[in-house]
Amino acid sequence: MLAAVGVSSIEELFRDIPEGVRFRGDLQIEPALSEQELVKHLEELAAKNAHTGAELSFLGAGIYDHYVPAVVDAVLQRGELLTAYTPYQPEMSQGVLQAIFEYQTAICELTGMEVSNASGYDGATVAADACYVAKHVTGRSKVVLAEALGPQVRQVVKTYAPGFGLEVVEVPHRAGATDPDELGEAARDAACVIFQQPNFFGVLEPAPDLAAAANEVGALPIAHVDPLSLGVLEAPGAYGAALAIGEGQAAGNYQAYGGPHYGFIASRADYVRRMPGRIVGETTDVDGKRAFVLTLQTREQHIRREKATSNITTNQTLLALAGLVYLSWLGPQGLREVGETCMGIAAYAKERLGLPLLFPDQTTFKEFAVRVGRPAEEVIRDARGKGVHPGYSLKRDFAGMEDALLVSVTEKRTPADIDRLAEVLAP
Repeated sequence: MLAAVGVSSIEELFRDIPEGVRFRGDLQIEPALSEQELVKHLEELAAKNAHTGAELSFLGAGIYDHYVPAVVDAVLQRGELLTAYTPYQPEMSQGVLQAIFEYQTAICELTGMEVSNASGYDGATVAADACYVAKHVTGRSKVVLAEALGPQVRQVVKTYAPGFGLEVVEVPHRAGATDPDELGEAARDAACVIFQQPNFFGVLEPAPDLAAAANEVGALPIAHVDPLSLGVLEAPGAYGAALAIGEGQAAGNYQAYGGPHYGFIASRADYVRRMPGRIVGETTDVDGKRAFVLTLQTREQHIRREKATSNITTNQTLLALAGLVYLSWLGPQGLREVGETCMGIAAYAKERLGLPLLFPDQTTFKEFAVRVGRPAEEVIRDARGKGVHPGYSLKRDFAGMEDALLVSVTEKRTPADIDRLAEVLAP
């Protein structure tokens, strides 16, 4: 290697590295293990991890413990999908391209939108991407965020905002939901407004009214949605949203310690050339047969940098494919049944726990917030000692909610699980 690059020694190879930052000592590394010893060591480390099959979890707040059917892993572990790189060469990548095309179709059907990209990095970064789309479309530089939007999503938008030349304004929630009049007033000179449905508290927002308020003042309404809610809730495209975005993890992906997962972003056809990332399209080959290609690519490596709509070169094709397999496995009726099951078991949980609801007058989907009568972090610590993760402490993100616990219930939780939670949370 030294000869190939034209140097005579390691010292010469690293001559441009200042002496002051070079490490001259011996690395404190333990002796190498044999393969058998290494496997045993890794097994011991892995045994320290907890999972929802061993401990009972009611954690949510954006990442959910939904059932992932065996067919998802069976498809994803196929070598041509598991190891495929970006499908730049269509003659070599028809299978992956078709899978992405079908994913885009599924997202459009789910959200009621006309175009979807090939997936995004996660549910937070697609929110920042959507703000940039709105800036391009409207020529405005202010974005309005509902406070009941997920805290991590809001933080990512704020982090991206200086680079995008955006001003960020937040509209506070009122008793757990967003007021359409207040949102509309803030959006008068805004490029877009982003609200979440269901919102971070699990509460159902007046989404049609929020979208109408934004449209009335020329701001693009952007709905951040839970894909598994769309079997029972109206699609964003049906109530006037310009873009639909969200975290796709709940559809076909494991919690996986918080990632990696995939984000989705879909819009009206008017904005197709503003969409971040890439879009797979359908065409015909030289023989007139159906074929697929990367129709649009709006990253900085494909077009002039100032016209790029995203600088993230990663999309999550494999994990988005898991979403496609999952949604295909469920079908429309199955998706509806999952949503109804979540709502039903959550309603039972509210009644069985018998704790004061943080927002008693609001309708919720699969999450709800309760007052636990003492610091929620103490309740969480005590419950973990009994093998139960009772929920998420809202103190981390909202003032005045020191004793508030956000409880998430999916179709995997049984009445017996709820009874166990009630026992653990009992005074």
